[in-house]
Amino acid sequence: MPLSHEHIRTTIDAYLARHPHEREQLGGLLDALNRNGDEITRRSTFTGHVTCAAIVIDPLGRVLHVLHLASGKVLAPGGHTEPSDHSLPAAALRELHDETGIPSQAVTPWPGYETVPLDIDIHDIDANPGKDEPGHHHFDLRFLFRLHTANEVDVMLQEEEVGGIEWRPVDKTASPSLREKLQRLPLQVEPETTNASALIYNDRGEYLLHLRDYFPGEIWEPGMWSLLGGGREPQDATLEHTVRRELAEEAGLDIANLTPFGTEYACDDAGAVVPIAIYAGRWNGEPRELRLTEGVMLSWFAPHDLHRLRIADTTSDLVRRHASRPASTAPPGLPSPEKPRPPSPDATVPHVIGVHLYLERPDGTVLLGLRHPNSQFAPSTWHALAGHCEQENAIACLIREAHEEACLRIERQDVELVHVVHHIDKPEDQPRMGLFFRARAWSGEPQLREPDKCTEWKFWDPAALPDNLVAYTRLAISKIQNGELYSETGWPA
Repeated sequence: MPLSHEHIRTTIDAYLARHPHEREQLGGLLDALNRNGDEITRRSTFTGHVTCAAIVIDPLGRVLHVLHLASGKVLAPGGHTEPSDHSLPAAALRELHDETGIPSQAVTPWPGYETVPLDIDIHDIDANPGKDEPGHHHFDLRFLFRLHTANEVDVMLQEEEVGGIEWRPVDKTASPSLREKLQRLPLQVEPETTNASALIYNDRGEYLLHLRDYFPGEIWEPGMWSLLGGGREPQDATLEHTVRRELAEEAGLDIANLTPFGTEYACDDAGAVVPIAIYAGRWNGEPRELRLTEGVMLSWFAPHDLHRLRIADTTSDLVRRHASRPASTAPPGLPSPEKPRPPSPDATVPHVIGVHLYLERPDGTVLLGLRHPNSQFAPSTWHALAGHCEQENAIACLIREAHEEACLRIERQDVELVHVVHHIDKPEDQPRMGLFFRARAWSGEPQLREPDKCTEWKFWDPAALPDNLVAYTRLAISKIQNGELYSETGWPA
């Protein structure tokens, strides 16, 4: 069966979250998706259809190109989707193997791009009277992979379509849009281990969690509730194959439709950050009837019960984010979040404490991040790197958030408080205290470690800040520039 409309829509939305400035130029793709639905993957849909390409980089930083005989152009391996393709990245991998003979096991998805294309291109295809095909558009989704070995790989060309291959340096990449994006990647960084997990929900709005065995030192997160899943193995062509294999092996479970939801970032026992591709799917079965081969038990939990469990913060946050999606995309049965009741005038009201990183380069520019369009707070708006304090002190929170969100390493002795803003959006909202800390020194360059939350990092001149900037962040930056330690905003006069 063709790839689902939901899968294609989710993939394109995730791409546009990283590249919101491309929404206008991809208008033709969005219109076709709304108009044609699942039919957009069929090559007979001549108003335009989806194709997939594999962008493969070898350990020397070279990009794989093939000579397509039909067009006479040097391009990345790629082509039409097939009914047998489980996902869009799987279609790209199949085309890679069909055209070059390179097996999917010889490559690894680039970290952070397991389910999101590096680039989307719309190009015209000329009419082909011999096949009775009119001129039409290809909506080409280009997925990024790294070749495992620096040695020569065995190549078996699809002779009727491909005339040869070529490994080009990045600055000689045939596509200008690809070249621009590839030049911004840290190509010298080795790929990290990739895992895949399943976020399974039912029509009652509950989520399936797996209680791990308590074997400290032997398994990851012993004795904690987690998602079913595991690490990629050589026989897994894609991360969707990984998660399906793990579901079958761990619980004898087969989910009909799994849709990429995002990437979670967790820390292993050595403190290394591990990216985990998350696939969401609906299932309404009874966990006690499953054949569990690992762990203690499986059970359904509502999002509001997660605080009672021994569960990783990243897993709990993942479930809550999925459950809080807009009503048009949320699974049936999910309860609507209750609106907070305004406190009585004489009540003691807890204030939320948020920490913010004021990172200023020697040239005076300040780091800001563009929030994801689906964010509950300030979607598609620039904001400082920030987070809420958990069971930790404020500086520990800042150091943790900087590493989790942007892979920045900050030492405690290099942190100083430079501003406090006491703010509230509306009188009935919960008051907040924003602590802005300057990092006098740090290591690393900002990376997108949580692309479902932040789609871009950029250093801005404080005298030319973006128009779509969180109001209290703009206020805090101006006060920091003036050397003022405290400000208030949103409170009634």
